[in-house]
Amino acid sequence: MNKEVTGADISHPISANATTQLKEIQKNLPLRVLSEDDWNHWITRGYVIVRSAISCEAAKRLEEVLWEFDDKDPNDPSTWYEPERRPHVRPELNNVGMTEIYHHQYMWDNRMAQRVYDAFVDIWDREDLWVAIDRANINPPKKVKGKPDGFIHWDVDMNARPFPIGVQGVLSIKEQDIETGGFQAVPYLFQNFEEWVKTQPVDRDLICPDMTGLSRENVDLSVGDLLIFNSLLAHGVRPNHAENRVRMAQYISMYPANQHKEEERLERVRLWNDIEPPARPDFPGDPRDWEKRSYGKAYLNPLGRKLLGLDLW
Repeated sequence: MNKEVTGADISHPISANATTQLKEIQKNLPLRVLSEDDWNHWITRGYVIVRSAISCEAAKRLEEVLWEFDDKDPNDPSTWYEPERRPHVRPELNNVGMTEIYHHQYMWDNRMAQRVYDAFVDIWDREDLWVAIDRANINPPKKVKGKPDGFIHWDVDMNARPFPIGVQGVLSIKEQDIETGGFQAVPYLFQNFEEWVKTQPVDRDLICPDMTGLSRENVDLSVGDLLIFNSLLAHGVRPNHAENRVRMAQYISMYPANQHKEEERLERVRLWNDIEPPARPDFPGDPRDWEKRSYGKAYLNPLGRKLLGLDLW
């Protein structure tokens, strides 16, 4: 029998160096990108939008690479619906557009964008950050239009105490709106989780909450916008119900560098050097090795070298 997948198995990188929950941080560094209103929204609602985190030109460059990488023609919708090349550990992630590319130069360019980095400095109130090695997403319209809501879930272990401390991020490469779908969240659960969980059965689903009586908050993003959300925020993606419009995104997040963990640092450098996906259950990788065969190793500027762990902070 397969092992049951838990939040700990699929968790995005969390901080081993932070002990204060992100919504309880008392700022020491001045805000670089976020406004005071942005900061208040972040600590109360669990997410924040950084408008124009990258340029439209940078987004367009990556868009063209993603079409090429996934062997899809932007002008031929019949090419948009190839089956998964390798299944995900969570079946609900199959056929939702996860694109197994991790190290292209344009992805690293976006990670190294000063405005992107500064936004995460604001969030963490510290400068010594590592960027998560993550992928992209190409989400075509649903062939059969159904319910407009996606599945709500957590990507961390919500049974852990103290709660995990981490963030996730979605960089919009193509517009995310009411037609193409996009990010949705349940701020109520972020604000009231401890009270809510007392009303749930002992055998509740630990990844996907029962949404009875709960409402979703839908978010639209323009090209180049970056949405950062607290990993304790229950979230999901609205299905794409457009006619002939694809939604695209790059996943970007950062967390305090674990420089004292030499094995982890060296593994991160190896992934970049060998052009490999992270060895984690939710990242099946590309069986074609297209990225490794077709694109060279990404150049890292001084900031990028520190964000990877090649150089120390």
